[in-house]
Amino acid sequence: MATTDFPRPGRRRTFDRARALEVAMFEFWRRGYDAVSMAELTARMGIAAPSLYAAFGDKRSLFREVVDTYTGSYGAFFDRALAAEETVGRGVHRALRTAAVEYTRPDRPPGCLVLSAAVNCGTASADVEALLRERREANTAALRERIVTDIAAGVLPAATRAEALARYVGAVLQGMSQQARDGAHAADLLAVVDVAMAAWPVETATR
Repeated sequence: MATTDFPRPGRRRTFDRARALEVAMFEFWRRGYDAVSMAELTARMGIAAPSLYAAFGDKRSLFREVVDTYTGSYGAFFDRALAAEETVGRGVHRALRTAAVEYTRPDRPPGCLVLSAAVNCGTASADVEALLRERREANTAALRERIVTDIAAGVLPAATRAEALARYVGAVLQGMSQQARDGAHAADLLAVVDVAMAAWPVETATR
């Protein structure tokens, strides 16, 4: 008696969730949120639409999980660099140099997902823009607190403008991300880092 390949009733088709999530991450990272359709996501992830919705929810829910995953993996280098150095200036220098390499790796999309995924978003995706803006502002706030700590400890001059300095670093990162997307190489961005750090206040002591 002939058999068929149809699944048994109630049997669910399994897939590699982590792999599917990374595929979606790379699509959003490379093209931006609005440019990626659900049909393209299911095709690239190799799953049917019902499976995608069951595993991740709608497109916005999937994107939020993508952002969480990105910030805990590919995008975690900045926090790690800051934590690895005794002073915030050394940490920023290390983080920017790492960004120059990470933003230009040939095995992944260029630049930073958090900085670029909301480019050209329409009004219907205002919440997505807000999500990424909140992440960027949180990063700026965390860096500002590190700067304030080093000012209080005498590492940085008392006249250092913590808010402006933190936003300066954010602006450098955003510029490096866009330069990487435009085709800049790691060496190009490392040269930018050297110029950027020349504007960093002289650290006069260690904590």
